[in-house]
Amino acid sequence: MISRLRLFVAVVLGVVALAAPVTAQNVRIKDLVEFDGVRSNDLVGYGLVVGLNGTGDGLRNAPFTEEIMTNILERLGVNVTGEQFRPKNVAAVFVTGRLPPFARTGGQIDVTVSAIGDAKSLLGGTLIMTPLNAADGQIYAVAQGTIIAGGIEATGQAATVIQGVPTSGVIPAGARVEREVEFDFTQLSSLRLALREPDFTTAARIESVINRQFGRASAIMLDSGTVSVDLTKSGARSPAHAVVAIENLPVEPERRARVVVDQRSGTIVMGEDVRISRVAVSQGNLTLRIQEAPIAVQPNPFSEGETVVVPRTETGIIEEPGIGLAEIPGGTTLSEVIAGLNALGVSPRDMIDILKSIKAAGALHAEFVVM
Repeated sequence: MISRLRLFVAVVLGVVALAAPVTAQNVRIKDLVEFDGVRSNDLVGYGLVVGLNGTGDGLRNAPFTEEIMTNILERLGVNVTGEQFRPKNVAAVFVTGRLPPFARTGGQIDVTVSAIGDAKSLLGGTLIMTPLNAADGQIYAVAQGTIIAGGIEATGQAATVIQGVPTSGVIPAGARVEREVEFDFTQLSSLRLALREPDFTTAARIESVINRQFGRASAIMLDSGTVSVDLTKSGARSPAHAVVAIENLPVEPERRARVVVDQRSGTIVMGEDVRISRVAVSQGNLTLRIQEAPIAVQPNPFSEGETVVVPRTETGIIEEPGIGLAEIPGGTTLSEVIAGLNALGVSPRDMIDILKSIKAAGALHAEFVVM
């Protein structure tokens, strides 16, 4: 088994050596960073959905639904004080949305509607005018419209079948912007670029590319996640023109060596920079089988004895085939090791256990993420 794994790894190494070198992929700066000030804002509101086909909230279990319905009717001039009504076609919901950067008054955004009571479905419902607030408590949009739910429910006398989530849905372009975020982008004298994946090498490359583009030292790396650009030195007519000149510049990002393992599905994802030091691996499976087979012993006929149950236990240990003591040479890439283990017929579950053990031994030089 040792020789088989060594031979396979050696063959793989030979193939890689003969293959053409792989060139790194360049990525646009706009796909690596977030521009300071160019961001969205989360919105949330509390509203009422009407027009449901008997699948709304039970008002005895959700008294807040009756309260908001009463408030809406009174604002419309309908006095329901002291009245008892128990409709089954209304549901209290949370409405969430995202105000995009530079959204202007009159623009429309998508919203998501989710039931918060015991409503069974929002299919066919209509959201009544709902104000949407931001973190500062101000109203920035108003939502209203017909809900498109992504689930379905079928109910019979003895069974119910639900597919998807009928208690949540969306309203495309269902909210209209009523207030703009007070931010004057044209007055910026400097612009900060925040890296989505902080890395000193990537930030230094972004700084170098921007300085080459403008022909002067207008960009400076502040830390692993921030690059500051002095717009007064960029020579651009406005901050917007400077962003246009920056965001499409190609940069080769530096990726951290990382291994991601999903134990539920047995999926293993790895980067090309993962390396393994010299290590020996031995793996096998043991199955312990215990089976009870009691025997009832009867007394002789016409005797005064009693029936006795005699215990009988059968045990056994089964060792399933695995890999023996396999030695992995130093400097081997993880992809080569995975390919070798696949060739030997190692299952994904056992492969994950092997990787965990190699990481615990300090031979796997990468960030190990288990999901």
